[in-house]
Amino acid sequence: KLNIGVDTIQHGVEGLTYLLTESSKLMISEVDFQDSIHVLGFSDELNKLLLHLYLDNRREIRSILSELAPKLPSYHSLEWRLDVQLASRSLRQQIKPAVTIKLHLNQNEDQTAKVLQTDPSTLLHLIQQLEQALGEMKTNHCRRIVRNMK
Repeated sequence: KLNIGVDTIQHGVEGLTYLLTESSKLMISEVDFQDSIHVLGFSDELNKLLLHLYLDNRREIRSILSELAPKLPSYHSLEWRLDVQLASRSLRQQIKPAVTIKLHLNQNEDQTAKVLQTDPSTLLHLIQQLEQALGEMKTNHCRRIVRNMK
């Protein structure tokens, strides 16, 4: 009826969906949205229509996106134990340390436990990586990204 190919309509709907979901995710302002769609080369009437569509539906789109987001487990508690094997039948003098960690998580009112075991050097490397990630979160760039994600 529209004398337009199916692929063209599909790409148009996908593009419009992407534009509205990303704009709603970032909660961009009216001016920023206008600047974003101005470069697409649409007419002023269509730009105003898209802006009106965005402003009317951004809260609903955002609530739908939050419902679709996966519910990730959250930290509850941690238990750890250091085991050291000092000798075995075949080796009289060996020192083989192992760290066992039991991580308790909450997910949807249920509590689960994950047991992890590693050697101390791998644990130290993991700690360094996590501390580096926490340090990275303190940079202005990451703070801006996190602020826009909320």
